[in-house]
Amino acid sequence: MSVAVRYFSRSGNTKLVADKIAEVAGVKAISVDAEDAAITEPVDVLFVGGALYAYGIDKKLEDYLKTLNKEDAKKAVVFSTSWISKHSIDLIKKGLAEAGIPTEEEAYHAKSKPSDDKLKEAESFAKKFIG
Repeated sequence: MSVAVRYFSRSGNTKLVADKIAEVAGVKAISVDAEDAAITEPVDVLFVGGALYAYGIDKKLEDYLKTLNKEDAKKAVVFSTSWISKHSIDLIKKGLAEAGIPTEEEAYHAKSKPSDDKLKEAESFAKKFIG
């Protein structure tokens, strides 16, 4: 099964979760603003994460989602580390839907900086979708 992990993190919190998911999948988590963030070969599962900043997701993540299309992934799975609200999950899912990528209903959320226990939860969450 092919897997990709993409995220945007200002504080490093979302990166922690992205790195844990990527570790489980045996791939590298890549920030959406990195040169190698594009999906160059279709994947079975695309994990996408971000957080809520001033009532929206960061423009870099928003713009990245606009570069995706339905051929990039069979399905997507969303994660977030927003402190106040889980609304970032809805916004990321909306961007994925606009790209035509089916998205799992279940999403992972860690409030603010994930503890070791929350990172273990992220690991278990990722395993559900990559076997």
